[in-house]
Amino acid sequence: MIGQIHPICKVMFGLPAISGLVRPFLLTFLALALLVPVAPSAPLAQDNPSGLPLPRFVSTRSSPINVRVGPGTRYEIAWNFLVPGVPVEIIQEFDTWRKIRDSEGDEGWVHQSLLVGTRIGYATPLLANGEVEMRANPSEGAPLRARLASGVKVTISACNGEWCQVSAGQPHERASYNGWVRQAELWGVYPDEDFD
Repeated sequence: MIGQIHPICKVMFGLPAISGLVRPFLLTFLALALLVPVAPSAPLAQDNPSGLPLPRFVSTRSSPINVRVGPGTRYEIAWNFLVPGVPVEIIQEFDTWRKIRDSEGDEGWVHQSLLVGTRIGYATPLLANGEVEMRANPSEGAPLRARLASGVKVTISACNGEWCQVSAGQPHERASYNGWVRQAELWGVYPDEDFD
């Protein structure tokens, strides 16, 4: 069998005899072709049911929401979300079920229909017992709009990798504060994440 393959390989990979100046040009062309970088292909869809990237942040749609120990209604309830608009991180998908992680690190499964893509986060000061400063513009020198205590819930509308545009208000009040906070002081966005 090996003896039969050997002549075929010689025919397939052997260079034909090329005379004159054609051979140096052909070899130069082949060498340059190997140096040209290949353009990256379009990103492939994620290998999960939704096709969206994992992990990603979302928020709860309604209340109450049963968080289960497994992906289905036959699994026990681990805990409940009693209010809507809680930020969670989707870390895994199975069919129509999403494994989530909350800000305290607890994990469980919820049905996809109970989640929405609205970006909500919590103020997380870098210093213990500190506050998160909300600025009028994405700059340390911008005028101060508000000081957010640790754990204050904010709606995140855009991030540029360093700053996020947010709105925050007191529960049951129509007025809210709008401004920019440092991205590192929010739970609900990834470092250097950029979106609008």
